[in-house]
Amino acid sequence: MYSGMIGKIDKAHRYAAERDRFQFEDLRVTIHGNNDDHAVTLTEGAWRCECDFFRHEETCAHTMALEVLLDGMVPMTQPVA
Repeated sequence: MYSGMIGKIDKAHRYAAERDRFQFEDLRVTIHGNNDDHAVTLTEGAWRCECDFFRHEETCAHTMALEVLLDGMVPMTQPVA
């Protein structure tokens, strides 16, 4: 491995340690739940999940888990109506 690549790897690790450098705008994640897989998306600052609970409450364990996981890296979101 050449020195230029070693420098880039070091820089990548520094960036990854500084969570405030990142802000996800759009995202699609599959969460493997206890009963089924659920597709969760973040689009234009709004969460969506295909689970039944989200359809009724506009939030769910799947979207909340991603908000915790990505704390500080996703914009403040509002539920989708």
